[in-house]
Amino acid sequence: MLHESLWTLFKDVKNRGDLEQFRQVLIPQYEKDEAGELYDMRQKVRDDFYEALKDFSLCLEIALGSASFYEDSSFTEEDIKTYKRDLKFFTNLRRITLQDAGETVDYSTYAARIKKIIDKHVVGEEIKEPEGVYLVNELGKKDDPADWSEEKTRNETDIIRTRIKKTIEQDLQDDPYAQKVFSELLEEAIKDAEAQFEHSYKQYALFKDLEEQVEKKTVPDMPEPLTENPHARAYYGIFRVVLGNDVFDNISDEDHQQYIDQALNIDWIVDKAVAEHSLNPQNIEAEIRKKLLPAVFKLIGMDKAKEIIEQIIQITRLGLAKQDS
Repeated sequence: MLHESLWTLFKDVKNRGDLEQFRQVLIPQYEKDEAGELYDMRQKVRDDFYEALKDFSLCLEIALGSASFYEDSSFTEEDIKTYKRDLKFFTNLRRITLQDAGETVDYSTYAARIKKIIDKHVVGEEIKEPEGVYLVNELGKKDDPADWSEEKTRNETDIIRTRIKKTIEQDLQDDPYAQKVFSELLEEAIKDAEAQFEHSYKQYALFKDLEEQVEKKTVPDMPEPLTENPHARAYYGIFRVVLGNDVFDNISDEDHQQYIDQALNIDWIVDKAVAEHSLNPQNIEAEIRKKLLPAVFKLIGMDKAKEIIEQIIQITRLGLAKQDS
């Protein structure tokens, strides 16, 4: 029953010899909910898969350790071979799925037991001669995406899209403007990909290009003096987030330069505060507020100044937390 429940999750897989079709069932796929937020519509099936595999593997462990299981005429020798083979297959699929989804699931209570079952009970049944030969000098080389099957290309595209989303959510917390820009670019890429549904390689290339931009944090239209300074770049971005792009689209070069200069000034003030009060985070925040408020207030007024300073404080907290970890 548990074996059948596990396979039921993959009832739509047409070719059980194609691992990519199994991956496709489990790889994250994001859709928008009623509030316009992206959610992973395959999260539940992954959770169900992990739970079904756990139940099946632990039940099989008990069965294989029982003499009565082998004596029970309702289980043939072929059935037992199938259970062992499928345990190994689905355990490997779980490992791949965790990598595909970038998940960390705690299997410490039974992962070692599954490995023990496989090591003890799953053995080779026969040796088959390969239909071709292995080109040793080609082993380890990356395959060309242009040569991938349709299923693999779509799978790798979904994986990249998942990585991009996680990077934007987690790695760009300390750069709100970059987070906003790349979130919008990701939404555009998803729409463009939907329009090119029949062209899987074009979809893959679209997300691969975006992933490279996100990794480099290459935000479009970032002023040249800030491109090599990630902290100042983030502080400049806060001005854009709080004041809105319309403000920056309609100001003179001279006024724009004030925001660039102020971002560099903020970077210097924050670094100095962290260096002088490294043992007391509260003093760091107090010093930043004290030094920044007059300059930022003069530039944009009190209400906006307070909002910007609070975001700068938040970025500082994230930076300190990373240092501690």
